[in-house]
Amino acid sequence: MATPDPVRPLVSVIVVNYRGADDTITCLRALAQHDYPRLEIICVDNASPGDDAARIRAAVPGVRVVESGRNLGFAGGCNLGAREATGTVLAFLNNDARPGAGWAEAAVSVLRAEPTVAAVASKVLDWERTGTDFVDAGLTWFGMGYKRHAGSPLADVPAAEHETAKDVLFATGSAMFVRASVFAELGGFDERFFMFYEDVDLGWRLNLRGWRVRYVPESVAYHRHHGTMSTVDTPDSGRETFLLERNALCALYKNLSDETLATALPAALALAVRRATARGELDATQLDLGRDAGPAETAPVPVPRGALAGVLAIDQFVELLPALAEARAAEQAARVRTDADLLPLLRNALEPAYPLPRYLAAHDILVEAFGIEQAFGRRRKVLVLTGDAITERMAGPAIRAWNIAEVLSGEHDVRLVTVNPLADPPPAPFPVSAARRRDLTEPVEWADIVILQGHVLEMAPALKAEHAHKIVVCDLYDPMHLELLEQGKDAPDDRRAADLDGVTRVLDAQLQRGDFFLCASERQRHLWLGHLAANGRLTPRLYDADPTTRSLLSVVPFGLPARPPERTGPGLRAALDGVGEHDRVVLWAGGVYSWFDPLTLVRAIERLSMRHHDVRLVFLGMKHPNPEVAEMDIGTRTIRLADALGLTGKHVFFNEQWVPYGERQNWLLDADCGVTTHFEHIETTFAFRTRVLDYLWAGLPIVTTDGDAFADLVREEGLGVVVPAEDDEALAEALERSLYDTEFATACRERIAVVAQRYTWPSVLEPLVRFCRDPRPAADRLPGAGDLTPSEPLRGAQLVRRDLALVKEYLADGGPVELARRAGGRLRKLARRGLRRG
Repeated sequence: MATPDPVRPLVSVIVVNYRGADDTITCLRALAQHDYPRLEIICVDNASPGDDAARIRAAVPGVRVVESGRNLGFAGGCNLGAREATGTVLAFLNNDARPGAGWAEAAVSVLRAEPTVAAVASKVLDWERTGTDFVDAGLTWFGMGYKRHAGSPLADVPAAEHETAKDVLFATGSAMFVRASVFAELGGFDERFFMFYEDVDLGWRLNLRGWRVRYVPESVAYHRHHGTMSTVDTPDSGRETFLLERNALCALYKNLSDETLATALPAALALAVRRATARGELDATQLDLGRDAGPAETAPVPVPRGALAGVLAIDQFVELLPALAEARAAEQAARVRTDADLLPLLRNALEPAYPLPRYLAAHDILVEAFGIEQAFGRRRKVLVLTGDAITERMAGPAIRAWNIAEVLSGEHDVRLVTVNPLADPPPAPFPVSAARRRDLTEPVEWADIVILQGHVLEMAPALKAEHAHKIVVCDLYDPMHLELLEQGKDAPDDRRAADLDGVTRVLDAQLQRGDFFLCASERQRHLWLGHLAANGRLTPRLYDADPTTRSLLSVVPFGLPARPPERTGPGLRAALDGVGEHDRVVLWAGGVYSWFDPLTLVRAIERLSMRHHDVRLVFLGMKHPNPEVAEMDIGTRTIRLADALGLTGKHVFFNEQWVPYGERQNWLLDADCGVTTHFEHIETTFAFRTRVLDYLWAGLPIVTTDGDAFADLVREEGLGVVVPAEDDEALAEALERSLYDTEFATACRERIAVVAQRYTWPSVLEPLVRFCRDPRPAADRLPGAGDLTPSEPLRGAQLVRRDLALVKEYLADGGPVELARRAGGRLRKLARRGLRRG
């Protein structure tokens, strides 16, 4: 064997011996010679008769033999071995199997490289290496797991089926690997299964909790199929049939969602009965049922063991229901994936599985009558939560939430919920409602995926507690804490600091909780990566799962409608006295907030009006539609400045109420260019101006202050003019060029038409759409995740040398006082650890 390598995980291989010491010894000897350098080999003697345990100890001295006083079955025997194991990876190998070269190394390399993989399914061939035992997994809608291509000559299986790594629903218990911490988190194999489908059930549960099971063709084992079963069952005993039928129903009951189970379980029970009668070639005519009473009614009817076993399996399933109901409740509470998510892993859920004519006819009848195909293709349930007002006059956060809901509703069942009062929302192809804090329980429980903005997580504490397993997407497009630095300038210092601390804690809570994050630009992505790192989320496990972190944090800018704007009514020229048909209109399309600089814009308009009497500046809306957003002093100052310069009602116009969202295109189409101006500060650096994208939609040349991501876009794509901050002369020249230089304005519009296509809502939301098609917890939030390669503890001389080095360091840093302080801290830590153990 190779020299042990502490960087490689310790693998505990568990082999369960029943009544086949000769097979077990052959298996264990092969393991003892295996090429993986760090193997702990455990043999569980499962109450085998005679001297099996003694023979195994004598034949393979390096193996730890654990004896069970009773037959625990395969599931219980494996669990007993797992409890005795010290490795961070558990491997299960049938006692009538043996490992191929590289069996463990290939599996472990995948577990190390892919932190979201909980278990590895080995490629299992027959003893002669010519036939297949396991190269893929499948599951029928009635709960029976099966090995696709099992028993087929390897030459008849397409190479792509057995030579390519892939995700599967489960690994075969005859040769598989699983992270020890995850196995413990799930409680190991369900011992009610005894044998058959305990591996199906484990894989199903792993997938439901967001983990992956990976088939690794380089991890090869060889298996003499049913070598053990042949020693405990005769072909006509019915025991195997009983266990298969009972366990399939148990797995189905535990793991299907409420909606799917309500459809599938009655059909599965009916099909199990037909399977039993078809095996025994029994039907109602043999009992003369439905005929006139006669002597035949009382004549005995022979019932084959196989038929009786199938019926008794249903009977015992009923007996197990109370205990299974508890297990089901635990699994359903912990699941993060839907039945639809797992459908590709079932391979062919409608596979009848048994070639019995009467059975096949019943299968088709039940699939049709109960709508089985539709039940297994149910859409995911997505909840979009916003703190903004959903009205006809929506602001940026509400517009974004609305469009997220609209795009996702094409593939999923979506609800849009605001924690603000609801007032005349536009028509929607999805339910729209308002909820107070106490009303959020029901929609959160309903959802498979929750997408939230702003402060909403604080109003749904269940997402941090009893629903901590839910998939949560956090939309971070609005860096609230940076806005607050500017917005709160007029507040008392202590209140300002407290408000900032509160908002930062809200964001930190999202960054700790989220499984997927959205931001509006690459600049913002750098900001939020820094936050994630500071919050400890950029862990080795998360990094190893995706070094780019794109699967955790994706750029999703604000978007614009896919269809060009169409006039549906009068616009600003009709609504505002003083704006004529031929005037040149500059439009400010968003709100007026403290981090903007409308004052420089008003001064620029004064300059420009001296040269062009037909210039008009229109502010689309001064009063925010969300009543919780306080009016900001900058709006009042802007109006005062326009009044003082004599521009109000002549060259500058303020629309008090925001234009309804569904009518804004009429105002945009009346404008000649769009403008946004801001100060040079940190909020600008990471901002992405939301309503400004309407300029792209309407094809308006854009004049903007430098410093934000939108300015980069305007400059790089030739969409307008970028000017320095607080430079009213440069701003006036830029507006003049955009309004009066026809050739320049036309070129801008041509470029805008091309760029606008990249910013349609379906385009920008593509990362979110992809995530919702295959939603999973973030790699560092998977339940039971643990380190595969923990450091070896220091012992003896190593420990003494380490402590002496620390004493020397502490004395050098601060003398005896520092040494005493450090020693006291260490003693307190040891005392606390002792109390916890006690």
